[in-house]
Amino acid sequence: MIRTLSMPWIRAACALAAAGFLAACSPDAAPPADAPDAPPATQDAPSNGDMPAGDPAPAETAPAMDDAPASAEAPAADPAGPSGATVAEDDIAVRFAVLGDAEPKPCALFPGVEAAVLDVNALAQAGRIDFVLGVGDLAHKGTEIQYENVTPALQSLTAPFYPIMGNEEHGDTVERFLEFAGQWNPEVTEASYTLERGPVTFVMASPDFSRQFNDESIDWILEQVRAAAPRPVFLVVHGAQVGVYAENPDKGVENPRFLEIVAEPNLAAVISGDLHMDMDRVRHSLEIEGVNYFHIPGLERTKIPDETNHTPMFRVFTVTNDGEVWVDTYQTGVAEPLARHAYRFSLNGETR
Repeated sequence: MIRTLSMPWIRAACALAAAGFLAACSPDAAPPADAPDAPPATQDAPSNGDMPAGDPAPAETAPAMDDAPASAEAPAADPAGPSGATVAEDDIAVRFAVLGDAEPKPCALFPGVEAAVLDVNALAQAGRIDFVLGVGDLAHKGTEIQYENVTPALQSLTAPFYPIMGNEEHGDTVERFLEFAGQWNPEVTEASYTLERGPVTFVMASPDFSRQFNDESIDWILEQVRAAAPRPVFLVVHGAQVGVYAENPDKGVENPRFLEIVAEPNLAAVISGDLHMDMDRVRHSLEIEGVNYFHIPGLERTKIPDETNHTPMFRVFTVTNDGEVWVDTYQTGVAEPLARHAYRFSLNGETR
């Protein structure tokens, strides 16, 4: 069954909540739509996780922020060839799913997250899902009721879940995020950390405030990317740098030093959410100067190009033993990946 959520559905759910059937609404759950981002929060210095030691690779000169190419200049997604879902299991080095933003409002209801978790578990039972990543913004404004209500779904994942913070989690403290992240996965003890899985190093970088990074965190990310070389790195952040997605080019990481990170020769991909884009009406997967950028759509709300249609989707990455990467997009409730959103790239020859 295809599940497409609409505002009438949400209003009906909120009515049930108001009637006492669901403990989902709270006084702070319905802020104005144009509410500003939360003020900066203090974040503990990120740990080095399980990164191996290594000599840093020489940094390339990053272009000025104004010169960052827009997504309109990037090639379209490559749908050629079979989906990663059809790759023989013996040929798979690692396969993982990625869940996008949730932060529902006005009620703390998570039907999109719950549906995606069911589908990811079904994929894991039918084949292989090694772990699941989250790109932040699970709990709107970081409120306790949002954290509490999304927790049962995330705890029901059969594969380990590795989240980062988004701007919404900075509506409260880093400590609150870590309290709940530890309930989803006891391995997560820092807001920013690294993972080594298969041939890839994952740098999981939570923002310092809103979706932004200070220079200290830029230095930390650079250290992790360089220490991983020559292994390819997938950088998981809440928002990509400004200028990547033409649909909202002014929203994203503003620190110009972020371009030092994307200039590193072993950075293969940047995986982000934040924009809540409708996959069917935007450019969501693209390559800019050797780095592949992937938008993970919101599971509970769509904002770009408008809010008229919301279809919950999540993405699955398959990395093969020969360095091919297949990126599939699944609509919740649909067993097969959507061919129109297939994307493929290679980890071989990633020097630029």
